[in-house]
This record gives sequence, structure tokens and C-alpha cells, in this order.
Amino acid sequence: MKKYKVIGIMSGTSMDGVDIAYCEFWQIDQHWKFEIKHAETIAYNNTWIVRLSALHKQPIHLLPKTDAYYGKYLGQLVNNFIKKYSLQVDFIASHGHTIFHQPQNGFTTQIGCGANLYAETGIKTINNFRVVDVAFGGQGAPLVPIGDELLFNQHDACLNLGGFSNISFTINQSRKAFDIGPCNIVTNQVAQQLGFDFDDGGKLANQGKVNAILLKELNNLHYYKINPPKSLGIEWVNTVFWPTVNSYQITGIDLLATFEQHIAIQIAETINANKLTHVLVTGGGAFNTSLINQINKLTKQALTIPDELLVNYKEALIFAFLGILRVEGNVNALKSVTGATQNNMGGAIWG
Repeated sequence: MKKYKVIGIMSGTSMDGVDIAYCEFWQIDQHWKFEIKHAETIAYNNTWIVRLSALHKQPIHLLPKTDAYYGKYLGQLVNNFIKKYSLQVDFIASHGHTIFHQPQNGFTTQIGCGANLYAETGIKTINNFRVVDVAFGGQGAPLVPIGDELLFNQHDACLNLGGFSNISFTINQSRKAFDIGPCNIVTNQVAQQLGFDFDDGGKLANQGKVNAILLKELNNLHYYKINPPKSLGIEWVNTVFWPTVNSYQITGIDLLATFEQHIAIQIAETINANKLTHVLVTGGGAFNTSLINQINKLTKQALTIPDELLVNYKEALIFAFLGILRVEGNVNALKSVTGATQNNMGGAIWG
């Protein structure tokens, strides 16, 4: 029985830091099994937070420069991680950090140069997973659903509450997935303005009062009326979501209460419309007890929240798995999910 030992690397839009997961994968009777052996999140220092958050509006030469530096930085983190746990690694699969995501204009950009990551570690590296799908006319996102289908098919659906909320499920023998709406990317920003890293357990939102008028306007945003495939990026948040919010004068606490209700409504409507009953929930938002309770009330479903390791590192795990599919020459992006003209195999291999 062949075992793959892979390091998966993920950096999400919520800017929490770099998720690194050392995972083992093997097959039994054609079914994939896995175990997350070691995992850590390395928080970004202030310099990297500023670099990554501002890069989309910086002079053009800073894009390739930061891409190279960030790839080297990821390599250094991996080297420290390997040394700490004395690991043997077959290869590295890195998502990178998204700076631009405009599939409607034919491009997406995740920095974290694979060549630099490989040069720094000396370990075969796979990165740049999304661009092939965009080249075939797809959204380039989400890519996690093929991992959901092959690793978590005991659940009706997989719901991730990260920077954005997204969901993946099979209907009529076809995998469907899409971004539902903003999640931690907006709540974290408000919490930070109030002096907190994030709204721990929804305690801040519980102190606020929902603004019914803003809530109605948010729920009526055009994106929610679009049929999948569809995906969101920071551009949408900056050009659509925040301008809508900023036209109101509302305290931070009330904003959090309103956002929490908005997020719960959009997620519940998706679950109810597709008659999903067994939903696995991962991502940082899974720890927001108040948000989970709101979704449960609106869906009357018992959401399944797994152990903390899987909640925190499912995306890093699945990008490690996407790397295996790429190395084996198998499809790792589904046209039924992304809207591409064909299933495709993304990922540049270095080394």
C-alpha cells in the first residue's frame, strides 16, 4: 500500500496566518484515507499583513518581487516545520496567498513563487493550482470540492466558514460548490477596529442590535441572485459589500450583530434550498458558537463540527491532496463546480 507524505500550505483571505499541515494519504479498496499528523498556523507579523493586504494597489514591480520573497518565506517556514517534527516529505503542495481573483476577466493571482519554495526546501513543490481552470473559462474556485467528494463523502455537504463561506455537495451525481458570501473577512475587520483579533464565539455580536434596514439591503445584493458556478474575491468585498455598509452610520457592535445574522441567513437559505441534512462544518467560523446557533435555528439541522485539527486545517489537507492528484496525473478541478469547459488538472510542478 503506497503512502504519500505531503505538506499542504494554505493562506486564506482572513489573513490569520500560514496554515501548514503534514498529512499522510493512502488508499483502501479505491477509497482515499488520510491523517493529519502535525499542523500549525504561523501568524503573520505586521510587515507581512501590510504587504499582503496592500499589494493589490501597489506599483506593479512589487508584485513579482513580493511573489519571490513570499515563496522564500514559505520555504523557510516549511524548513523550520520539518526540522521541528523530524519529517520525511514526498512533496509540498502550496495554495499561496490570493492577491487578485477576477475570473470574469480571465485571471487569478496567488503569490508564493513555487520555484523559490522549491529552492529553499529542496523538496518537490506543486503550486499555482487555480490558473488552469481559469484558462478553461472556469472560476478557478472553489477547488476544495473534489477533496470533499473523495475524502468526506459520508456527509451530504461540506461547509467552510473562512474568509468567505462556501459549500460543496453532490446533487444528481454531480458535484456542486460555490462561495455563499463573506464571512470572517468582514467580521474580523470590524472586530479589529474594536480592538479584538476576531469576535470570539460571537460574544461581541451578541451585545449588538441587528439593523433591519442594512440587513435587508445586504440580503438583496445581486451576488446572491446569481446561480452557481460563482465565486467571490476581495475585490467584491471592497467594491460592493463595504460601500453598501458604509452608507450607514452604525456602531461596530451593531455591525457585528447584523453581519452575523446576514451570514447565517445566506448559509441557511443555501442549506434549505438544497435539502441538505448532514453538513460538515470547518474553518475558523466553526468556533463561532453564536453563528452556528443562528444557522441551526434557521435550518433546523444539526451541523457536524469535527475535531479542532480538521476544523482548522481541512483546506491545507485538501491542497495537499490536490497535489497528489496532480502528481498522479488525475483531474483536480471539476467543471461542474467551477464552470470551466472541461475537468482539468491544475498545479505547476517544481523539482
